[in-house]
Amino acid sequence: MRIPLLATLALAASMLAAPPVQAAGHPFQDPGLPLEQRVEDLLGRLTLREKLGLLHQSQPPIPRLGIGYHKNGTEALHGVAWSNHRDDGWNQKFAAGTVFPQAVGLASTWDPELIRRVGSAVGDEVRGHNAVDPVLWGLQVWAPVVDLLRDPRSGRNEEGYSEDPLLTGAISTAYGKGLQGDDPFYLKTAPVLKHYLAYNNETDRSLTSSNLTPKLKHEYYEPAFKAAVSADAATGVMASYNLVNGRPNHVNPDLDTVVRSWTDRTLYNVSDAWGPHALTDLEKYYDTKPEAFAAVLKAGLDSYTIDGSDGGPMVQHLTAALDQGLITETDVDRAVRNVLSIRTRLGHFDPDGGPYKKITEEVIDSAAHRELNRETAGKAAVLLRNSGVLPLAAPKSAAVVGPLAGRVYRDWYSGQAPYQVSPLDGIKERVGDVTTSQGLERVALKHLASGRYVTATGTGPDDNAALADTAPTAASQWDLTDWTDGVSTLRNAGNGRLLGGDWRSLDTDDADPDGWYVSQQFALERQPDGAYLIRYAGFETVESWYALPDPYVSVAADGTLGLAPRAQAAKFGKEVVSDGVAEAAARAAEAEVAVVVVGSHPFVAGREFRDRDGLRLGEGQRRLIQAVREANPRTVVVLETGYPVIVDAPTLLWTTHAGSETGHAVADVLFGDVNPAGRLTQTWPASDDLPDILDYDLTKTGMTYLYGKDRPLYAFGHGLSYTSFGYQGLKVRGDQVSVKVTNTGDVRGDEVVQLYTHQRRSRFAQPVKQLRGFQRVTLDPGESRTVTFTLKRSDLAVWDHTRSRWAVEEATHDVLVGSSSDRIRGRATLRVRGETIPVRDLARTTRAMDFDDYRGVTFADETKAAGEVVAGSEGDWISFTRASYGSRFTAGVASVSGGAVEVRSGSPKGRLLATAQVPATGGIYQWGTASASLRAGKGDLYLVFRGDLRIRDFALTG
Repeated sequence: MRIPLLATLALAASMLAAPPVQAAGHPFQDPGLPLEQRVEDLLGRLTLREKLGLLHQSQPPIPRLGIGYHKNGTEALHGVAWSNHRDDGWNQKFAAGTVFPQAVGLASTWDPELIRRVGSAVGDEVRGHNAVDPVLWGLQVWAPVVDLLRDPRSGRNEEGYSEDPLLTGAISTAYGKGLQGDDPFYLKTAPVLKHYLAYNNETDRSLTSSNLTPKLKHEYYEPAFKAAVSADAATGVMASYNLVNGRPNHVNPDLDTVVRSWTDRTLYNVSDAWGPHALTDLEKYYDTKPEAFAAVLKAGLDSYTIDGSDGGPMVQHLTAALDQGLITETDVDRAVRNVLSIRTRLGHFDPDGGPYKKITEEVIDSAAHRELNRETAGKAAVLLRNSGVLPLAAPKSAAVVGPLAGRVYRDWYSGQAPYQVSPLDGIKERVGDVTTSQGLERVALKHLASGRYVTATGTGPDDNAALADTAPTAASQWDLTDWTDGVSTLRNAGNGRLLGGDWRSLDTDDADPDGWYVSQQFALERQPDGAYLIRYAGFETVESWYALPDPYVSVAADGTLGLAPRAQAAKFGKEVVSDGVAEAAARAAEAEVAVVVVGSHPFVAGREFRDRDGLRLGEGQRRLIQAVREANPRTVVVLETGYPVIVDAPTLLWTTHAGSETGHAVADVLFGDVNPAGRLTQTWPASDDLPDILDYDLTKTGMTYLYGKDRPLYAFGHGLSYTSFGYQGLKVRGDQVSVKVTNTGDVRGDEVVQLYTHQRRSRFAQPVKQLRGFQRVTLDPGESRTVTFTLKRSDLAVWDHTRSRWAVEEATHDVLVGSSSDRIRGRATLRVRGETIPVRDLARTTRAMDFDDYRGVTFADETKAAGEVVAGSEGDWISFTRASYGSRFTAGVASVSGGAVEVRSGSPKGRLLATAQVPATGGIYQWGTASASLRAGKGDLYLVFRGDLRIRDFALTG
């Protein structure tokens, strides 16, 4: 008899876990006792070795106390995605269940209540998988991702929600609330917010430092996390790989002091994978593992995600840290209390497992979840442009073409969908006569030196691609897909597999782009003589061990293909064997309507570990759009991407990779069953000529709608409808803003009403406009509704870096209501009574980081434990404006070789008031004093660096 797989897993899991406690035998097992009493009772029963074991991601069972095994970190970004099994080499194990739209798509609904329902469904499925295999599917889930999408080139754009902190906070709160469940005490799952803090680049992600001014840290980067934590919609945060102002986030003291201050409930903070090891192995921030691991614990992390399921190395390093006096058992107990608190709320120590234990595998991929998935994907779609073609009115025939027409792709944080509905499938359900074509060029790549063609020799890892055919055959023909950012894939016409890199050789053993390094990526670079070089674009090329910068396809003496530096690249001719673009255009010409489905592949040209260089849709896909449009004016372009892409068409519908129900949702919108009301959650730039992706200072770069002044391709909040809406009677009364919205069209539809403000004058740099609220409302034709927002005086506070506190300024604010950030439908003014920021008193000790402006400097760590300072080199400067100052300048400084600080008036090259010589202090963490005399006065002061040095603080007294 064949035992079903789920039953087999359940049996195995029951044998691996500790036997359940049948009755409350100890106070920690008594649900009637207060949480703190239960935690303290259990803590007191644990040995030191057992306590240390609980600080690992993979927590061993404690049979003597009836405590089962627990693993942190089930990935649940937009459905249950994957986890790792303790007893299977920690290999990635994918879930099969409901795959909802990618996170950026969830946010494009602008519908927190819907997203709460999605989070609840995902939480149910986590519980369902846990019921089958509690060893594999732990109940602490690593979701949602709260990283702000301040640069669309970031490889993980699809994982975040928005470039706006208020919208991100609202959606993450909703998703987290759903994941947790409605019980006031027990947790369905324990959501952890990723990734704290200011993490939005994959390039050198463990070595780059995000430059955060105090203003942007408090006003932009922190609030999205604070919203979910303060609403008790998260049970902890995950530290990010990057550094902030020179200090690795895995030892960021804000994890303990700031993040925990946002809630009265216990938080259980975790490291990212390998993050504690990076402190010594990659970042070289600490010399020894005990020192690094102790610092992680003291900074406020309670869990180490390292070494797979083996907690032994962590225990060894923490034990050494205890022996060396770097930490105490009190430090260990503090972290273990956090662990036990969340595990108690998950029901781990209840005799019956708590109220959510009753959820079984039956919820996984249920009919209700499929219906919710379709609803969500439909509400997430954004109509970018409409020439009048949409909605489609019962066409008798349709050509559905493009590389994504018949496919639904998963991403790195997706599970395996039990079923998939492609756009082609969805349209076929509605139109009787449907033709299709991928619209791809089929090419042969002729080695110009030998006249032979690149040929696949098999589908095994040892079947190296080679120069073989002297005339193109199926084995030497390749379907070329130009995705985005100039990166393509090549699928062999003979065996259906992709050309891919295999260390220094090439083979065709992969069905789809996949894997950590995604080795199936190439860029065909046309040369002035018409020949092509083929650049290899696998992600491993950025690793230091790869040792082959800028690799290109080369040819060995025996004719096999390999990779070599550009100077040794082979030259190829690209011969078009069959023109899929022309084929698609021909089919479009014969159909009543044409639908072109183009976009990105979630694994190609950017993902975790790799950013994009540009945002343009691939050249082949652009040609496909143009050819089909010329063949059939009734053409709709459906764009599927996880990030903004530079492309345009008269009728353009955007959807993220929207999971199993993508095709149904696309068809629902195209045919008018769903009136589109999705809105963009980030700016789509008109050009990919963008600032340095590593520059996090939005006020300098002008990134996001908050500070951008260039006209974008599509603005934040943009999205069209099949109906129209009128706005009337905007009123501001007290803390209430109201506006009447009317459906002035002929069909029922949703409008996303958006409230923005702009402070006209301020002591500080202000955003162009800032989102203060939003509501998605449904209106019948002719129906009106008054939409009301609460806008409190405190909502308008700004961070006053001159006094290190929030302040509401005396100011006039523009109150703006509209359907997007660039389509304001009503304006009013609001006079706010507040304070006038006083003249800066530089006689008081002033932190150097509290500057008003800067150039050239970097922001650095005062010590490895805490504090932030300004580091500069020759000619760099910081300024302090509208200030009064005394006659004696004294600064806390550090420098390896010494230097000087010039005090200048009015500008960096203004009148020299004084020069303070900086002695060599012995190191960047060795602090000394520099001083000089000058004449007291008022005005703008500039501190100009001469030589390499750091300034911690200063005062101008006397």
